[in-house]
Amino acid sequence: MGSTAISLGGGKLSLLAIERCLSPNFGPRKGGLAPYLIVVHYTAMPNAQAALERLSDPAHEVSAHYFLDHSGGAVQLVPEAQRAWHAGAGAWGGCTDVNSASIGIELCNAGDQAFSSAQMQALKSLLKEVMKRWGIAAQGVIGHSDMAPGRKQDPGRWFDWQDLAREGLAVYRGAPHSRPLPFAEAAEWFGYRRPEGEAEAQTLLEAFRQRFRPKATGPLNEDDVQILSDLAQTYPAPVG
Repeated sequence: MGSTAISLGGGKLSLLAIERCLSPNFGPRKGGLAPYLIVVHYTAMPNAQAALERLSDPAHEVSAHYFLDHSGGAVQLVPEAQRAWHAGAGAWGGCTDVNSASIGIELCNAGDQAFSSAQMQALKSLLKEVMKRWGIAAQGVIGHSDMAPGRKQDPGRWFDWQDLAREGLAVYRGAPHSRPLPFAEAAEWFGYRRPEGEAEAQTLLEAFRQRFRPKATGPLNEDDVQILSDLAQTYPAPVG
């Protein structure tokens, strides 16, 4: 690993101390895409060393642009201009190659515990820089579970999206609208893939609640419909 306060791709130095440990697992962005999304993940690994080894192992063919450990330490694994391999199959707002359209950030967390304040503060600092550098809007910051409902659970119900939203680094609620959209229609407007059938609708409801109603259980209700409808009408999916 190398120096701190390195140049991250925009010429200026980062205010967040970031080590550089480049992974071989990356390639060029496809279709001329520049990043307009940021995808937040948890590693689901036992510790930071195991996660970094996995993200740098050619045999596993996975990576991310950044890795943040529990203490707030940051590592850059892939240059921002390049395509990291973090999103996999899934879609957001009609984009099916999320790897080419996004910056991926991995948080060291097994998925069963709260994220430390130091880690969240480091994430906020990083998000501010990346969003400014690429002109990424708050609604362009999503979770892995948003773009791959059912297949992925991260960053999960322990992750505090409301905390990010308070600083304009994500969205958590939309402006009130008097005429709510049907849940499936609102989901598609907001960026989720429209569900087909009851099983996919339940999977989508779970993904939505992980982020926007982490304490909610039971069948779809009026609060779910209103919240997603407000989000969809206030923050329609970003288009690259």
